[in-house]
Amino acid sequence: MNEFVTRGDNILTVEVSHISSHGIWLLANGKEQFLPFEHFPHFKAHTVSAILNVQQPSPGHYYWPELDVDLSDAITTHPERFPLIAQPSSAAEHDS
Repeated sequence: MNEFVTRGDNILTVEVSHISSHGIWLLANGKEQFLPFEHFPHFKAHTVSAILNVQQPSPGHYYWPELDVDLSDAITTHPERFPLIAQPSSAAEHDS
């Protein structure tokens, strides 16, 4: 057994490898995907640290705890199959 991995450790790796004015790049399981803000607007108005804080609780399932965003490989690969796009909430909406 690898001395750096113990039983029960989560070895699923995921990271946001790049953020631009057009979207984010998600690197998971050796594959990089571009998530454009056009299809994933919930990332656009948040801090870099919140976007970088991504987890992979199970293979092909990505979770941003600070944003309460859950995505799957199916959604990130084929966003056109999921026409309901969540709109980011704003503080102004909550104050009214």
